[in-house]
Amino acid sequence: MLTRAFTKPVKRSPRHEENQNVDQPETTIFYEYEDCLVGFMDDIPLVAAFNGRGSSWSPPPTMREVLRASVGVMGMSCLGMTEKVVFLGGRICAVKRFREVRLRRAEFGWRIMRTTEISRRCEHLVPVTAYLYSKRIKFVLCDYYPMGSLADLLAGSRQHGHTALDWNQRLRIVQDIARTIAFIHSQSPAYVKRMHLNVHGNIKSSNVMINIDFSACLSEYGFAQLAGRVEIPDMCQPRQGSQQPQYQLPHYVYSKELSQKGDIYNFGLIVLDILGGPEAVLDYKNCIVQKDGIRDGSIEFFEFLVEGKEKKHAVQLLEIGLACINQLDEERPSIEQILLSLGSVVSNL
Repeated sequence: MLTRAFTKPVKRSPRHEENQNVDQPETTIFYEYEDCLVGFMDDIPLVAAFNGRGSSWSPPPTMREVLRASVGVMGMSCLGMTEKVVFLGGRICAVKRFREVRLRRAEFGWRIMRTTEISRRCEHLVPVTAYLYSKRIKFVLCDYYPMGSLADLLAGSRQHGHTALDWNQRLRIVQDIARTIAFIHSQSPAYVKRMHLNVHGNIKSSNVMINIDFSACLSEYGFAQLAGRVEIPDMCQPRQGSQQPQYQLPHYVYSKELSQKGDIYNFGLIVLDILGGPEAVLDYKNCIVQKDGIRDGSIEFFEFLVEGKEKKHAVQLLEIGLACINQLDEERPSIEQILLSLGSVVSNL
């Protein structure tokens, strides 16, 4: 259910009135105000959603308060910028500001509503808490993860020359990602009103959020169908004096294809990154050639300590990742086949 926060109303022209009925379900309430936030918390009002149980916040936060509360940039991508936001009440959120949105307000809200409804049915998908659509700015608010993303975790350890994750933690993260993709790919109906509900569209390590128990959640489900991609050549380069990790996979490595096979390809890149680091991703063709040497131990590949049975299982996981990045779409495995292969790896532990 969508709830409204009341601020100064926006004047609406007759033509604007006509546009409000585009793809708008009868049960949906779209806000009619320029700077208010629309919240998604079942039947809980937006005020309660931002303050948790037993607390109050009146009036609800506005666009100005969200922008003023922003304390730092966490990441940048072709879709937009992600910032950490700390509100006066102490709640911490992540805000994703889109660079380019061509959808009308009703269509934008409807798409977020559908993806949020689906996200709340999967514990490993990060749902949208609230969103804003104004003339100048469009953004969404999501939960903040103190551990950061998989990209942050791997980059931080590589920058300081140590290993942040052991084999079991890496395998768990891969399993969580695969199960989440399987959940998305099983959505029915798959295609509704110009939107693919059974495709993520933007799977990459910076969109894999890590919990304190090292379980993983996939963020930005459906975001690729909310905003256009804006190519910025130097976007992945750290700014001078920035505290951001020096390592990030270039955004152009990941597939932009909005399809299930595109999701599988990007999953394969994450597997290679988790096992062998950025060099393995950028030189995956060489990994295919050296696979036998990696298997018999004559070639060092894994960036973490792995021996005995664990190394055999890690090689099996590498083979799954290499199958996913096959240049021929039809040769890539389905997510169901991937889960079966992962199941055989786990059962032999």
